[in-house]
Amino acid sequence: MTRQSIQKSRRFLYLALGWVCVVLGVIGAFLPLMPTTVFLLIAAWAFSRSSERWHRWLREHARFGETIRAWEEHHAMPRRAKRIALVALAASYTFTAWVFGPLSWTAVLAGVCMAGVALYIAHLPVLGKGARHTANA
Repeated sequence: MTRQSIQKSRRFLYLALGWVCVVLGVIGAFLPLMPTTVFLLIAAWAFSRSSERWHRWLREHARFGETIRAWEEHHAMPRRAKRIALVALAASYTFTAWVFGPLSWTAVLAGVCMAGVALYIAHLPVLGKGARHTANA
């Protein structure tokens, strides 16, 4: 394979990943306990490596653009988004523990993973008005 064909293949794979994540993000907007923002951030990352046009579209999107820009520019989350994410993690764990039992391997493993994600989210800076960093939530 030539260098040009490798680059073209990578671009196609990033573009495909971006669109798969956009679809999953849209589904997540309607299904409880399925994330939206995570998939859209991955889509923005993939589009930034494959299509300036689609990356710009996602960054300027009326509903999701602000969150994507905040992450790309400041690695910060709006306070409301942090709270929603932490509540969704807690609800997901509660549901998992209820279905499988709180001491099951599934619930324990899910709890450890969700606790790690919650700690990461809790330590991210809060994006204040005017794109300023403020103290953690």
